[in-house]
Amino acid sequence: MRGRRGRPNGRPLDGAEDVPARLGPRDVIKVGGAGLRARPLRVFLSALGIAIGIAAMIGVVGISTSSRAQLQATLDRLGTNLLTVAPGQDFFGSDAKMPKDAVGMIGRIPRVLSASATGKVGDAKVYRNDHIPAGESGGISVQATKLDLPATIGLEMATGTWLNAGTSRYPAVVLGWDAAERLGVAQPNQQVWLGSKWFTVVGVLRPNALAPELDSAALVGWEAAGTQLGFDGHPTTVYTRVEKEAIESVGGLLAETANPESPNEVKVSRPSDALAAEQATDKAFTGLLLGLGGVALLVGGVGVANTMVISVLERRAEIGLRRSLGATRGQIRLQFLTESQLLAALGGVGGVALGIVVTAIYALSQDWPTVVPPWAMVGGVAATLLIGGIAGLYPAIRAARLAPTEALATP
Repeated sequence: MRGRRGRPNGRPLDGAEDVPARLGPRDVIKVGGAGLRARPLRVFLSALGIAIGIAAMIGVVGISTSSRAQLQATLDRLGTNLLTVAPGQDFFGSDAKMPKDAVGMIGRIPRVLSASATGKVGDAKVYRNDHIPAGESGGISVQATKLDLPATIGLEMATGTWLNAGTSRYPAVVLGWDAAERLGVAQPNQQVWLGSKWFTVVGVLRPNALAPELDSAALVGWEAAGTQLGFDGHPTTVYTRVEKEAIESVGGLLAETANPESPNEVKVSRPSDALAAEQATDKAFTGLLLGLGGVALLVGGVGVANTMVISVLERRAEIGLRRSLGATRGQIRLQFLTESQLLAALGGVGGVALGIVVTAIYALSQDWPTVVPPWAMVGGVAATLLIGGIAGLYPAIRAARLAPTEALATP
């Protein structure tokens, strides 16, 4: 800093011109940083308050964005062109049934790529062994299934194999992921007690976002379900894969095609719509959590303001000395504003880094891609600078108003 030309008290020498002191940007940062270095513990605690608020906001945005990225990747992989057809209720409120040949009729609709089905098998239950009480079925449904179901839906095997032309005729079963966990089955070639008969597990499915109802199901061959379990042959869900450009047109034909006599007893849905609704709900929940993160950030801003006010009170002598050496009120304001901005920036950068780490850890634990939007990181730092400026404004003005004599006289 270059002081006024003349004596140390700021008065010019005879014939000397009174030149205002000037601080360059580097000088401002050095002076502001010196105030922070003198109180490292207090600075750390104040910056930590800011960092927690920013980390909470970045973590919420990052986890939500990573979740949506995973969902979008799932939809891209499984497709949004899957439609399901299921029976509704008849005129009297009873459960309706679709015709046995509904799958074949739907498969003949133009622009339908494939159609497959499952059918609920009466009152059949599945248990780990034949000693478990009948009421403890674990909510696992037994479904007859067509062999082309994996190709239509996009099912993947976690272990073992899918049913084939041979095993679909005999007591063989494929378990959904949740069903296998409830039954304690981790590998194929184990037996389960199904419909008062022993069935051999040939495979376990991976979870499927478009057909979550299959996760808690035990799937047996269509033919075996009829001969072994008394299945009536009526499908309860027809999965239809259509060309993307024909989703609306084909969707309008499915009910009349599946049950020409009573199309009003058929429900047509699109599984990807449920996922889109889940994504919208996730966005609303994210907004709520962002609000909570904002409250934490404001609390951190109060901590910065408190730190700066105390700093002004403790440094009255320093302020008086600088004023007597020629520092202007504007320079004193700038010094304390710079300190508050640096303090907030430390918390902001640390909070962004912490938020990214939290997002990465959680995303990796869920096997999601780690995605933190750049706007969230830039916005986080900008928010801290704004909070720091507001928090430091009053202390800076108060410091600038101190008269040199009053400040120097303070013990």
